[in-house]
Amino acid sequence: MTDPGITAISLHTPVCDLLTAGGICWDLFDSVDTNPIEKNVDEGTAAFRDAACDFIIGLGGGSALDVAKAIRLRATHDLPLHEYDELVEGWKKTHGGVPPMLAIPTTAGTGSEVGRSAVITLVATGRKTVLFSPHLMPNVALLDPEMTVGLPPRLTAATGMDALTHSLESYLSINFHPFCDAVALHGLRLCGEYLPRAVENGADIEARGMMLLASSMGATAFQKGLGVAHSMAHPLSTLHGLHHGLANAIVLPTALRWNAGHASRKLSDVGKALSLELDRVPDRDAADVTIDWIENLSRRVGIPRSLSEAGVKDPDVETLARAAHADGCHWTNPRPVTADDLQFLYRQVL
Repeated sequence: MTDPGITAISLHTPVCDLLTAGGICWDLFDSVDTNPIEKNVDEGTAAFRDAACDFIIGLGGGSALDVAKAIRLRATHDLPLHEYDELVEGWKKTHGGVPPMLAIPTTAGTGSEVGRSAVITLVATGRKTVLFSPHLMPNVALLDPEMTVGLPPRLTAATGMDALTHSLESYLSINFHPFCDAVALHGLRLCGEYLPRAVENGADIEARGMMLLASSMGATAFQKGLGVAHSMAHPLSTLHGLHHGLANAIVLPTALRWNAGHASRKLSDVGKALSLELDRVPDRDAADVTIDWIENLSRRVGIPRSLSEAGVKDPDVETLARAAHADGCHWTNPRPVTADDLQFLYRQVL
């Protein structure tokens, strides 16, 4: 289970060769959109059943891994996919009979290889829908930095900023989970140190490996919850086709400034995790310094400053705001947001 970008460069070939050498029968499915849709899951499930498969190897970025997890659900659960939406407590309708899965990420961003969710745009909801259940977590995650070496700098930056956003928003989340907080802060430190290196030199195996770890840490941490940046990013992908990590990176500084007055102490902690000299700086000032540093990191790795620079021209801000407000990620944001607030925030990033 992979995506057409992987098969185009034959990155899946070593895995398939190992299966063949081991006498294991296998089939290939790679029809996955950049922002996966329900059709991808339906077609993948049909392929899984037609080949009489009993195991899934997910190879690729977050889209491929999420579709692989959704195929496990679809292959063993009969209700329409929207019935398993996190927002309607779909996890209560899932069981442990899903086929086992090995996840091999080829990007360092979503952390889907350690996640309990699959994010798919469904027909019934018209939005990126979180299919959530602990049963969806892959049985094994294999983090091999060699599999990420060929990722271009632009995608390395976007996926890396996605990993950073996961750790950052989970740390700022209003939910209580000290273990996630510790993981998130270390994930942030790794992103700050190794993302510029991975973007500058894709063959830097240490940087690639550390970013894979940072990605998995971010996805482990965000079981604590996320924030308004993710709620803003999801409709940008669904309605405008913007890469999820890129959307997160563009809106993140604006989202952080919106939250700063409600999360200054935690933003000071983030700055210290990023090795900024903030020990004697008041929390509110430290928060501003931290946000500026994160924005400068985005510029350093080539993230556009605005939606228009990223190719999103004249978006319908009201429609985006309504969709973002319907997204559950902002429920754990440190500062409550209304649909009107979200319109304001979108206008800041046009």
